[in-house]
Amino acid sequence: MNDSAAPADLIIHNAHVHTVDPALPRAEALAVRDGVITWVGDEADWSHLRGPATEVVDAGGRLLLPGFVDAHNHVRLGSDSACVQLAGARTLEEIGARITAWLDAHPDAHWVEAEAFDYSAIPDGRMPTAADLDRFTGDRPALVLSYDVHTAWLNTAALRLLGIDASVEQTPYGTVQKDPATGRPTGFLTDFAVRGLSRDGHRALQAAGVPWAHPDRQYQRLCGSLDMAARFGITTVVEPQNSLDDLELFQRAAAEGRLRSRLVAALFHPRGTTQRDLAEFLNAARHHADDRMRVRALKLYIDDVVEPHTAALLEPYAGHAHHRGETFYPPQEFADTVAELDALGFQLFVHATGDRGIRTVLDAFEHARDVNGTRDSRHQVVHVECLDPADLPRFAELGVVACMQPRHCAPDIAGPGQDWAEAVGKERWSKAWPMRSLHRAGTRLAFSSDWNVAEMDPMVGIYTAVTRQGLNGGPAWMPEETVDLTTALHGYTMGSAWANHLDDRLGSLTPGKHADLVLLSRDLFAISDPREILDTHVELSTVGGEIVHRAPSFG
Repeated sequence: MNDSAAPADLIIHNAHVHTVDPALPRAEALAVRDGVITWVGDEADWSHLRGPATEVVDAGGRLLLPGFVDAHNHVRLGSDSACVQLAGARTLEEIGARITAWLDAHPDAHWVEAEAFDYSAIPDGRMPTAADLDRFTGDRPALVLSYDVHTAWLNTAALRLLGIDASVEQTPYGTVQKDPATGRPTGFLTDFAVRGLSRDGHRALQAAGVPWAHPDRQYQRLCGSLDMAARFGITTVVEPQNSLDDLELFQRAAAEGRLRSRLVAALFHPRGTTQRDLAEFLNAARHHADDRMRVRALKLYIDDVVEPHTAALLEPYAGHAHHRGETFYPPQEFADTVAELDALGFQLFVHATGDRGIRTVLDAFEHARDVNGTRDSRHQVVHVECLDPADLPRFAELGVVACMQPRHCAPDIAGPGQDWAEAVGKERWSKAWPMRSLHRAGTRLAFSSDWNVAEMDPMVGIYTAVTRQGLNGGPAWMPEETVDLTTALHGYTMGSAWANHLDDRLGSLTPGKHADLVLLSRDLFAISDPREILDTHVELSTVGGEIVHRAPSFG
């Protein structure tokens, strides 16, 4: 496919080019000029595009793909090197040992901050308490975030410093859990992702002197995550939850050359968002509308998460007679809110994990269509963890995207013996992350990492999507809901590009589209063992034809 014979800036040849373009699914070479793909074709046909200044890359038979579009990646939240790292700590004693070791190394720290605690590390299936932390932290205030950042765990000193006592039900950064016998705060805060990551929540934490919330710490996390994105071939990042204050961090990163991937930033719309807020959101969308940084969508929550029993289920949680979680809005209020935002032209990303939560969102999208008429909204249900079969066809019928994170359904995270599977009960396991069923029903799938809830590397997500196994192998969990490699790659490229209204310029290796490319260290279509996917890395990635990552081992 030729557009002209003008010399290219970059030619990649001797490649297995998986274009994700049905008009030309496979090719062997590709040419780029002025940041745009100008030619895709056979190995024998590229030499006439070579000029004196053309960079020519011999791919050595490796797989060349469109750049990955990570449809849900919290690069701003990131992973914080100043925190105690609790990933992989399987017991309360191991959590304590890591905190103790950190304190020995940081004797002058005013706060103890930790991240990525796993709910299953707390004994007897209960939620953590301030007393659990006190014996490791003493009188130094401590803030510990769960691996999904949906809950916060405080010790007694932090409760006292933050003014949380028996009279406090709600804070700007979370809902206070109380001991049913004494009425006193347990030290456990739910809804942290909904409140603590909001504009008001962050400002309240900053005012209280919590170091984790300081803008400099936020920027440190952002830059570390952006560097990872470039290394992993993520040429477009969708940051799904930001306040207007946070946009300054991205502008700073762009000005300092740290924002090498394209960015789509969604603004957080908590319950109670005002008309003045919406006017500011619309203004931000108009101001940030180019190909490198775009503000387009709004993020809402309908429920929380399964593990602490805060997702909204149709039937009670396993082992409970009545408790089935709550939605953050009454259904009609939510439907009216969605219709209002849809009428203003916003695209909506709605967090929904439980089957009742997901149904409430689909009902709201249907209501918006009935009120406003059909438009190319591409609204998203984000996560889709526990989906009732009756709602499966509604995604395609309503034109709703399923934005899913394959790694979340791995057996070592959510399967038998883990808190997710035990909370919903075995009779609901068939509802867990039904990727293949949604795909067969015609749903648009957008795949993503949900960093730093899970690993950012798309290879981890692709491996899990095609195997539903843990990173160490072992039995697959619900293997009937795996997808094939082509579908998984589509979900990380064209699926996510389409989901974010970027399919006219990204998502496939098609002449005329931006030259966002990823060259992998091996051809995934030629491997015999899916575990080889995990050993695959990005050799070269470009954004608009500019090389943003080149592996040291690649010449």
